[in-house]
Amino acid sequence: MLITCPYCGPRDVIEFTYQGDGNRERPQPASQNLDAWNAYVYDRLNPAGDHNEIWQHSGGCRAHLRVVRNTLTHEIRSTAFARGGHHKAEGRS
Repeated sequence: MLITCPYCGPRDVIEFTYQGDGNRERPQPASQNLDAWNAYVYDRLNPAGDHNEIWQHSGGCRAHLRVVRNTLTHEIRSTAFARGGHHKAEGRS
């Protein structure tokens, strides 16, 4: 599977580290609400189809990316920097 880094171009998935679900909102770091933290850490959906994920290009430029990946076909639909900026659409990987 290839993931296109906006800085480095198409790279093999081995250069990337999955960082988690891109749809989840992290509780505030100072929050002492254990239910919110437990839900954030342990509750997971198992979506079928397009899914928003966070990946880091750990074997390259180290950028954090927001990746839309189809969980059934592993097709990468799009990549973008996690904090906005340039967006790159992709075809089948």
